[in-house]
Amino acid sequence: MKIESVNLVNFRNYDKLKISFNKFLNIFYGKNGSGKTNLVEAIYLLSLTKSFRINNDKLLIKKGCLKATVRGEVLFNNDLSSYSIVIGNDIKNVLINDLKVDKISNYISRVNVILFNPVDTRLIDNAPSERRKLLNIEISQLFKEYLVILANYNKILKQRNFYIRSLYINGNKDKEYLNILTKKLIEYGKKICKYRLSFCENINKYITEIYKSISNVGELKIKYISSYKNKSETELLEYYQKHEQKEMEIGKTIIGVHHDDIAFVLDNNNLKEWGSEGQRKNAIIAFKLSEINVIKNIKGYYPILILDDLFSELDKGKIKNILNLLNEEVQTFITTTEINNIDKKIRKKAKIFEVLEGTIKEDSNE
Repeated sequence: MKIESVNLVNFRNYDKLKISFNKFLNIFYGKNGSGKTNLVEAIYLLSLTKSFRINNDKLLIKKGCLKATVRGEVLFNNDLSSYSIVIGNDIKNVLINDLKVDKISNYISRVNVILFNPVDTRLIDNAPSERRKLLNIEISQLFKEYLVILANYNKILKQRNFYIRSLYINGNKDKEYLNILTKKLIEYGKKICKYRLSFCENINKYITEIYKSISNVGELKIKYISSYKNKSETELLEYYQKHEQKEMEIGKTIIGVHHDDIAFVLDNNNLKEWGSEGQRKNAIIAFKLSEINVIKNIKGYYPILILDDLFSELDKGKIKNILNLLNEEVQTFITTTEINNIDKKIRKKAKIFEVLEGTIKEDSNE
């Protein structure tokens, strides 16, 4: 899978931009604030229909304009298709070959992107919700049905929370409907747990080797933490019933996959508790690079890789190790403030662009 070109109209600080890419490596360099990350953000948007920086789509529209358009030409199995996102003040349309797609789940998972950016380095220290979000994003790229199951789970969870509060407030002793909601929650939750567990197991096939290639030492694994793990439907139902009174007092569901987490374990030590800053960064990068192999094995092709501002987070030795891991079959986009951070041998294989306040100029890589 390769992105042949991207066409931006009124997106972020770009008025109009059409740019064609190298099939292996594309490097964008320039000062902070010039628009490097805006460009890779557009590529990410084409994949997941959302920005990795903000939740408000309206902020993607260039100031003073009514709508923004991001269009990409994607080559897959010798077939060229166009993918478009159109964002207005009150609309957001996704299109494939200029035909509107009504369900996001029918769009996501078609263009696969793996992203690393500086915010990811704090993932291990962040709240569990951020790590669950990571799981949800990456698994949805592999299996479009996962998004549907997750949406159904969240819908039932919301209904169950509302009913729990009504039971407590009204003193209602009839729990028949609560049992129906609980069984449905368990049904969807077990499916989500299965997807997440399988994903973590697949990551663990690669993550240690990649981590060692970056840092030269260490046995890294990710551990999936869930109250649903290795439990039958009957066991889970009993578990919920045991905690019913506490849930009613609190007013929400306290058990379920919406509390899941993952732990990064290096040499049997949880990196959140014992890891250095460098170990945490290396672990996240190893995780992201492992995903490339997971997607290749499950979907049969390589995803697109984005390394946004990688060099601000790591020393030159680690950077060199990471760049040496790049597979020429994986189309890669790198942003940096300093082009000389990248070895000349690697630059010779790349298409290099200088970014200057909403304009892009292709450089010679001689």
